[in-house]
Amino acid sequence: MSAASVPTRHEEAWRYSDMEALTRLWPLPAPESIVVPAGGDFKRAIIQDEGAIRQIDMSVGKGATASLHILNIGGAYGRIELNVTLHEGADFALGAAQIGGGEQNLEIVTTVTHAEPGATSRQVVRSVLGGTATGTYLGKVAVARDAQQTDSEQDVKAMLLDRSATANAKPELEIFADDVKCAHGCAIGELDAMALYYLQSRGLPPSEAKKLMLQAFVAGVFEGAEDAEALQALALAKLGELV
Repeated sequence: MSAASVPTRHEEAWRYSDMEALTRLWPLPAPESIVVPAGGDFKRAIIQDEGAIRQIDMSVGKGATASLHILNIGGAYGRIELNVTLHEGADFALGAAQIGGGEQNLEIVTTVTHAEPGATSRQVVRSVLGGTATGTYLGKVAVARDAQQTDSEQDVKAMLLDRSATANAKPELEIFADDVKCAHGCAIGELDAMALYYLQSRGLPPSEAKKLMLQAFVAGVFEGAEDAEALQALALAKLGELV
């Protein structure tokens, strides 16, 4: 893709994007490059709270571990795109939450390539959407022909606070090896009315009951993050704006 050519909705990775915002931001800077050396241990928390597009290319070396924790909450359009390559015995974990209201358009797009044998990856993504907000997760796991004993999982759930909100989710597997363990699951729903009634019957105001349930819905994605408390506090504040 040339610097002058803006993507279109015909391209799968940009199908649900805010094209007007993308045009204003184009051309994008070069992706950030992260190399985790063999045997290394890498952790990072990423907070998108002002409206931006971030692209990250990551290579995880032999026997190395890497984890990313993402909170995508800000701006009219916020997109985080990850391209991760795993080498022999590497381990990658992603915990991500995107929380939007109003007319926000929030996206997390991932491609995780198991290039060599014995690597593991786990992605846990939660979205909470109100108003007419749109939240999108597009996640591809690609397993190379020689990447035997791959173990990969995608766990994707979205909560719609209003019928006018939209959640898009497409977990995708592309597997060329035969000795692998790969799974993905996706669910989109609303707050449990009976659980909400139970909390309110115990004296919680409706907004506090909703906030408590939503906090439980997203809290798990930040487990193991170095900045877990800060991420949870920001997430809770954003949830408070929606309820």
